[in-house]
Amino acid sequence: MTVFFRTALAVVAIGTSLSACGFQPLYGTAGVTAGARTPGALLQSIYVEPIPERVGYRLRNNLLDLFSANARAQNAPYKLKLTLRERKDAVALQTNASITRYNYSLIAHYELTPAGASAPVRSGEVSALSAYNVATSPFATVIAERDASDRAANDIAERIRTELAVYFREANGGIQ
Repeated sequence: MTVFFRTALAVVAIGTSLSACGFQPLYGTAGVTAGARTPGALLQSIYVEPIPERVGYRLRNNLLDLFSANARAQNAPYKLKLTLRERKDAVALQTNASITRYNYSLIAHYELTPAGASAPVRSGEVSALSAYNVATSPFATVIAERDASDRAANDIAERIRTELAVYFREANGGIQ
């Protein structure tokens, strides 16, 4: 048997076994109830409320990019509200007690609320951890801290997008 034939046979076997277990891609349209919008289309219709502080600005922009959002506040069928908590913990000390490394934690609580409703249909809390070193230059340390907060904001945006896409998929009859 040639390598190509074995590879093709393996791909067919994996595809068959995945379809037999009910696997469906999250953003696919197969199995979505007629007339229902796909998770991707619903994510585009979310208005992400402004979030205070620099890291909030970065998180909001990451979400808008990931959602491919085009919704405006006045006509959005859903609104996403986020509140953030930040924490820095010293994790590495030198013998003279100076700190050389920090863990940066970002915790985001989110609520997805339909237009005109007062209660959220989906809420949750997502956290991310990133670390940075303290450099001899204060400027380099500030840049390292900002980079750590940007990485955490990006991670949280990805996780929120996934959680909301799964919610929309389940709510619209896509999971059988």
